Amino acid sequence: MTDQAMTTVLPPTLARLVAPRVPLASCIRGYMLRSTLDVPLTAGQRLNRFPATPLCSITWMIVGSGELVGSGAVARQGDAIFSGPHTQPFTTRNPGPVHTLTVLFLADALHALTGLDMAAQLDTMAAAHDVLGDEWRAISAAVMAAPHDDARIRIVEDWLEPRWHAARGGTAPDAWRPARDWVQALAVRAAATGAGRSARMAERRVRAWAGHPLRTLRRLARVEESMLAAREEHQAGNMSLSDVALRSGYSDQAHLSREARELTGNSPRELIRLVQTDESYWPYRIWW
Repeated sequence: MTDQAMTTVLPPTLARLVAPRVPLASCIRGYMLRSTLDVPLTAGQRLNRFPATPLCSITWMIVGSGELVGSGAVARQGDAIFSGPHTQPFTTRNPGPVHTLTVLFLADALHALTGLDMAAQLDTMAAAHDVLGDEWRAISAAVMAAPHDDARIRIVEDWLEPRWHAARGGTAPDAWRPARDWVQALAVRAAATGAGRSARMAERRVRAWAGHPLRTLRRLARVEESMLAAREEHQAGNMSLSDVALRSGYSDQAHLSREARELTGNSPRELIRLVQTDESYWPYRIWW
């Protein structure tokens, strides 16, 4: 690590990942809380950088506004924004202070709850009620009226839990599982579901349930697994990206770096540095 990386002090913003309650662990991957209120930031520090992802999300703009860089799409205070799975890394910008709450859904769970074809939601952002229906408009109003983030999360979970129980058909909820295990379970379920058991039919089911094809889901899970391992080893002072690559199933370190650049925009080593020194990489800091 460079001297600059060791001496960089990130601004005192709030960026926190909150786990869901246990009965929703197979539906919600987590909640991202973000606040830059009362913190002086530069324009660059008001950017928010995200990787390609298999997850869907709803973001409530509690205070402030934002826009998707390069698109002109704007979210204003009080809006609830739905985002589908993404095939490429993307960046949003906040012109001023913000306070947001984002719930991260496993795409197949949101498909089960809503019936949405997730393949049609790839790389989309829109008002949540336009995508999910008026029932979700009511819960958004309750979230926005809540006095604090703990209450907002409780409102979401109290509303979702019986619906998720019904969508599962009353079966016992699955435990939380790593991304690689989730993808494998999705592949098995797609192969065993319905009248058509061919590989082509299974792939169609995966795309309808999760948006991405199975091959992409596996790549996304492998990059996440690799970056988690690299971060742990870096923190312990003994990181070897070549060893991480081989343990994660890559042919070599260069293979890992190419895939990481495609899905995050940076090589693993550069991403670790940016997470420590660049405020705009806060989503990676709390996730990976």
